[in-house]
Amino acid sequence: MEEKRKAVLAVSFGTSYEETRKKTLDVIEQEMQAACPGWPLYRAWTSGMVRKKIRERDGIEIPGVRQALEQMQADGIRQVAVQPTHMMNGFEYWKLYREVEEMQDRFEQVSVGQPLLTDLDDCDRVLQELAQAISPAEDEALVLMGHGSLHYANFVYAALDYRLKELGYPNIHIGTVEAWPSLKSVQAHVREQHPGKVILAPFLMVAGDHATNDLAGDEEDSWKSCFEADGYQVECVLRGLGEYPGIRQILLEHLQEAKKVLSERT
Repeated sequence: MEEKRKAVLAVSFGTSYEETRKKTLDVIEQEMQAACPGWPLYRAWTSGMVRKKIRERDGIEIPGVRQALEQMQADGIRQVAVQPTHMMNGFEYWKLYREVEEMQDRFEQVSVGQPLLTDLDDCDRVLQELAQAISPAEDEALVLMGHGSLHYANFVYAALDYRLKELGYPNIHIGTVEAWPSLKSVQAHVREQHPGKVILAPFLMVAGDHATNDLAGDEEDSWKSCFEADGYQVECVLRGLGEYPGIRQILLEHLQEAKKVLSERT
C-alpha cells in the first residue's frame, strides 16, 4: 500500500515587516521543515489584515488556515500536523483551531500543536532564555512588552511577571500594549526599583509594528518616550522571540508532540 502523505502546516499571525519575518517566522519554518524530513511544509497566517496588506503592497498571496488546508487536500495530503507560532491559547489560536475542526473531515488525521506558552515549563524556559540573553545588570530594569488580549488567556502575562520574581529576576517586568498589565502598571514597578537604566524589549514572536512604533517609536506615547519622560536612560532591544534559538526549540517540541499524536492514531 502506498504510504499516506503527511505534511506540516505552520500557522502564524503574520507580519508585514519583511526583515523581522526573515529572522523569525522564516527561520521557524525552516527548522520545522528540517525536523520533519520528507514532510512538505505549508504556511498560513491568521491575520486577514496583514495578508491583505502583503497582497496589495507586494502582490503576494499568503493563505489563511482554510485556504492552506484546501491546497493540502488538493495536493493529496492525508495527514496534517498543524503547528502554530502563536504566543498563547487566545483568540487567534482558537480561531485557527476552529477552522481546522471544520476542515478535518477532509483528511484522515489532523493534529494541532500547542502555542508557545502552554504550561509552566514553557513559561520558565522562555523567561530564562530572555533573562540570560539580555542579561540586565542589577541596577537596570528590563521591561518586556507583550501584545495583550481581551481573551481570558491574557492573565498569562501577570502570571509571567509574578513567575519572574519567583525565578530570581526582580528587575524584569512584563506589560502589554492593549490589555493588563498596562504601561502604567509597569512604570509603577520600575519606579519602586529606582534603576539607573531601563532596557525595553518586545515579548512578541516578531519585532514588527508594535515593537517599532509602540515600544521604540519617537512618539510621545511610545514606551521609550514614556520612560525617558520619567527620567531614565532607555535602551531598546528590537529582537522578536522567534530570533532566540531556545524559544524556537519549544515550538519544535510542540510540533513533535503533534506528530506523535498522528503516529499514535495510525
